[in-house]
Amino acid sequence: MRARSGSYLLTILVIIMAGMLCPVPAYSQNTKAQEARKARLQKEIEIIDSQLRTNASKSSSALNRLALVRKKMDARKELLEESDRQIAGFTKAIGAMEKEIKAAQQRLDTLSEYYTRLVRSAYKNRNTKVWYMYILASDNLGQAFRRYGYLRDLSAQMKVQAEKIIEAKAALESEKASLQELKKEAEAVRKERAEEVARLQAEETDSRNLVNQLERNRKKYQGELDRKRREVDALNREIERIIRNAMGGSKSGKASGSKEIDIKLANEFKANKGKLPWPVEGPVVDRFGQNYHPVYTKIKLHFNNGINIAVSPGTGVKAVFDGVVKQIVVMPGYNKCVLIQHGDYFSFYCKLGSVSVKAGDKVKTGQEIGTVDTMNGETQLHFQIWSGRTPQNPEIWLRP
Repeated sequence: MRARSGSYLLTILVIIMAGMLCPVPAYSQNTKAQEARKARLQKEIEIIDSQLRTNASKSSSALNRLALVRKKMDARKELLEESDRQIAGFTKAIGAMEKEIKAAQQRLDTLSEYYTRLVRSAYKNRNTKVWYMYILASDNLGQAFRRYGYLRDLSAQMKVQAEKIIEAKAALESEKASLQELKKEAEAVRKERAEEVARLQAEETDSRNLVNQLERNRKKYQGELDRKRREVDALNREIERIIRNAMGGSKSGKASGSKEIDIKLANEFKANKGKLPWPVEGPVVDRFGQNYHPVYTKIKLHFNNGINIAVSPGTGVKAVFDGVVKQIVVMPGYNKCVLIQHGDYFSFYCKLGSVSVKAGDKVKTGQEIGTVDTMNGETQLHFQIWSGRTPQNPEIWLRP
């Protein structure tokens, strides 16, 4: 009976140690991923904040400020959603850990009770005469040897069991400490979320004020839009001219001078659709395609053949793929621009303050070709991808 008790004690210990350690790793991995996403969003918000401060000091366009504020609000809302998911994860993990600690405590109580009975029984029968009688009362020699073996191992077994109980108690206390730490982290995230909500409310107020400002000065901002449209049209004409010359003058968008086109390079570029590295790291503040004025909703803004990416001042720009620098131009509203040819595909990098390549240079994926300039309080890379003479949505070509 006592031998069975010892085996039962060991079984309980195994269950306790295994059960208390299982839930932690998966939750830890999930938390790291959430923290990485939050760090990315916070970095985007910092970049936009920096541009808004510079933008305000230079009295730049209210429309530009509105676009930045709304982009920051989007990032803030995504950050709040991430915090909500994190809080939900904390709540679930805390509940599971509390339940596991309660069950482990019950098992440990049972373990201690059985061990106490074992010690009490050994104490009551500590007289050596009782042990001899226990052996001599055996029905046969085999039983006598088994009883002798049990008595010989009893002391050592009790010592081992006592050490196991101490270890189990220490593990349980460690789990309780981890639970308290988890609760502190959850409380910190809740506090952080409340602060983010307050910031979002302030940004919404700023957005409404900018909308009111635009509504009061429609004529002024209409003039700004017309100027911007002229700059965009001039840029598009220049890009189309350069690409047309590179393609051999074909109006179809297919290379008429095919011997000059690197077909292998073009196929490699095409095969990397959705895998190209980003030329810079930062939030996309102006997307590809046709957009409408955020306040005068019936007014079409210029069609964007690319995307605008907000970055920190002095950020280096990297080529997204192997290719040849076709031309470097300077355009009103876009400063220095670099066009790189990849067979019959082209990547275009604009609003650069400095350029570290020249026409005819061969470049490699990830090679720095210049730095982004700060123009009218904005540090943004304007980036385009073309397939022949057809502009593409860069976000489809770049890595998610």
